[in-house]
Amino acid sequence: MTRLFLVFCLLLSSTMARADERIFYQPLNVDASVSQAQWQRIWQDTVKHGVQTVIVQWTAYGDSDFGGTNGWLARSLQQAHAQGLKLVLGLRMDPAYYQRINELDSAGLAAYWQAQLGQSLVQQQRLRQDWKLPVSGWYLPMELDDFHFLAVDRRQSLQRQLKDFAGKLDAPLHVSTFNVGKLAPRVYGQWLGGLADIGVQIWWQDGAGTGRLPPLVRNGYASALPCPIGIVREAFRQVSAEGQPFLAEPATPETASAGCHPTAVFSLRYRPWGKVILDNQRKNQVSFRQ
Repeated sequence: MTRLFLVFCLLLSSTMARADERIFYQPLNVDASVSQAQWQRIWQDTVKHGVQTVIVQWTAYGDSDFGGTNGWLARSLQQAHAQGLKLVLGLRMDPAYYQRINELDSAGLAAYWQAQLGQSLVQQQRLRQDWKLPVSGWYLPMELDDFHFLAVDRRQSLQRQLKDFAGKLDAPLHVSTFNVGKLAPRVYGQWLGGLADIGVQIWWQDGAGTGRLPPLVRNGYASALPCPIGIVREAFRQVSAEGQPFLAEPATPETASAGCHPTAVFSLRYRPWGKVILDNQRKNQVSFRQ
């Protein structure tokens, strides 16, 4: 009986430790209003909740660099590092990304991606030279989905570009993906598995927060994912309508077993100890696209 109890405790502690082991943080300009003292407390509480790695979604969003080398974001992340947190730093995000990939044909999409990857490489070099933060990985904020990459030629072109881009970095490349039900689960899993095979850490968003697909369908996609694919538990529930600026309320992320998959939670803004960030956003009435 004692032995069984110990095994149970070990399994339980392992499950709890993995729950928020990695957490996403999506910077907004309005977050500059959060004081550095508040950031210190947020990062301290983040560590207390078992988080080991923070994945910062971007460090440049269009023309905004969030204060640059000595700005509020850089100083906040320095505090995060001081608390022992590992950092995966996001690169550059084009605010018009979703609009652009909607408009482009296959050749145009490949050219657009190449241009954006070039700008992200410049941002990576700038971060290395100026921010001087220890980096565990680089996150490319241009999300993948099975609507815009439904065609095989688009997926093949993307894989070649990501392989080339990852080869120019000095730490692992991370990319996230979501699905809208256009590719069959098996084909979708094979696509993501192929990206993982070239050394890219892929993160699949579980879709619980956006609710684009019914739970049974989402579970089917999750079951088809190869083990290296990470699962992002969405800790929010979207309250805005399709096509409107993104608004969401905090929610408990799903706790179903991730099996062999790495896990992360999206996002810090919606976790109880990150409430000050969300409250500040609401006070300033800022919405954004998730």
